[in-house]
Amino acid sequence: MRHCSVQVRGLLTRDELDRYNALMEVGSYLESQDQYDLAYTIQQEVDILILPAIERLKDKGRARDRATAEYLETLRKQEQDEENDNE
Repeated sequence: MRHCSVQVRGLLTRDELDRYNALMEVGSYLESQDQYDLAYTIQQEVDILILPAIERLKDKGRARDRATAEYLETLRKQEQDEENDNE
């Protein structure tokens, strides 16, 4: 079974995390019993379960990018203002 990243796991809701852990446990058991066809189905369920957390992670990244762009724009305006004051 493939685990999702720590960042994604950190953004799972409590219910999602409980379900994720249960599915991983079942999938690991199936793999230990050489039931890879069934473990594959469980892995697909895990992949679907984590999609909302992946979107939340993307949203956080976009918000961080916007904040960085705003900060850089502020610095650029300050430099322009300083140049205009020196002239």
